[in-house]
Amino acid sequence: MVLVLRDRADADQVDYLKAWLKTMGVETRAVVGNEQTIMGLIGDTSRIDMELLQSLDIVESVRRIQEPYKSANRKFHPDDTVVRVGDASIGGGGFAIIAGPCSVETEAQVVAIARAVKDAGAAMLRGGAFKPRTSPYAFQGLRAEGIELLLKAKEETGLPVVSEVMDISQLPLFEHVDVIQVGARNMQNFELLKELGQLRKPVLIKRGLANTLQELLMSAEYVMAGGNPNIILCERGIRTFETETRNTLDLSAVPVLREKTHLPVIVDPSHATGVARWVPALSLAAAAVGADGLIVEVHNDPKHALCDGAQSLTPEMFSKLAERLRGVHAVGARSF
Repeated sequence: MVLVLRDRADADQVDYLKAWLKTMGVETRAVVGNEQTIMGLIGDTSRIDMELLQSLDIVESVRRIQEPYKSANRKFHPDDTVVRVGDASIGGGGFAIIAGPCSVETEAQVVAIARAVKDAGAAMLRGGAFKPRTSPYAFQGLRAEGIELLLKAKEETGLPVVSEVMDISQLPLFEHVDVIQVGARNMQNFELLKELGQLRKPVLIKRGLANTLQELLMSAEYVMAGGNPNIILCERGIRTFETETRNTLDLSAVPVLREKTHLPVIVDPSHATGVARWVPALSLAAAAVGADGLIVEVHNDPKHALCDGAQSLTPEMFSKLAERLRGVHAVGARSF
C-alpha cells in the first residue's frame, strides 16, 4: 500500500500516523520526491482501512500495490534510484561501465587490466576471487588472495571494485569491496540475501539462468526488506533451447524492469554470448534500449586466461567499444 501525502503535511500528524501503523504491524518507508512525498507501507496491510486513511487531512491518495515486491516497485518510489559507488554512480540517466577479468590471477594481471579499462573510461573494476564453476576440477579462484589483489588494483588506480560472494561465511573478506555481486546461481540464496540486507554496501544481483523478472525483483526485495536500498539489477542472459550462444540475452528485460522498478539495470553481454566478437554488438544494443550500464569481461591475454577467456575482450577491443558506447547512449538516452 502507498500513501501520497499532501504538500507541507504536518510533521506531528505524520509521526502519529507512523506510530499508529506500527501498532498494526506495518512498517513505513517515506520517499521524498521532487513533486510529492510517498509513504510506503511494508507488511500485511489487509487489516488497514483504506477509507480511514483517505479521510486523514495529511493524505492525498491511497493505492494498493498488487505486485509482491513493494520496496523495489516504481509505484512506491517513482524517481530512479541512483546507486553511488565512490565517485561513480549507476542510474539516473548516466551510463556506467564495470570492466575487468573474469578471474583475478596475478597482481600484475589485474593491475594492468585496471589501468587499461580506467584509461578507456570504465567506472569500476570487476574481478572474481571466488568462482562458481560447473566442474569441481576447474579453477575456483584465488579466494582471499584474490580479494587482496583486487584491493591493490583499487589502490593503484582509484577504481571501485566489484566481486562475487558465494557464501555468507565469505562476507568478512568483502569489508573493503565496494560492490558485492550475487551471481546467477545465488540469486535465490535467500539467507545470503537477508544477510546482505543488513549491510549498507551496494549489491549487484544477476538474474538467474531460468528465473523470471518478477523473481529477480523479489530477490532485490529480500535485500531491501533488510534495510539496504543500494541494489543494482543485472540481465546476463537466460537458458533457452538455443545452442549457438552460451545463453540468450533478454534485452527486453531492460525496458520492462525500468517500467516496473526504480532500481538501476545493467547488462552483462559477456556471459550472455560466451564469444568475445559478439560482445560489442550486444553492448551497443544494451545502451540503445536504455540500460544504465554494462559489466564486461576484459583480459590482457584471453587465450591464456584461467577462466572464460573466450568471452573476454582485449583492452584494445574494450577501448574501441567504450568510445562507441558513449555516442549510442547519448542518442538512446534522449529516447526514454
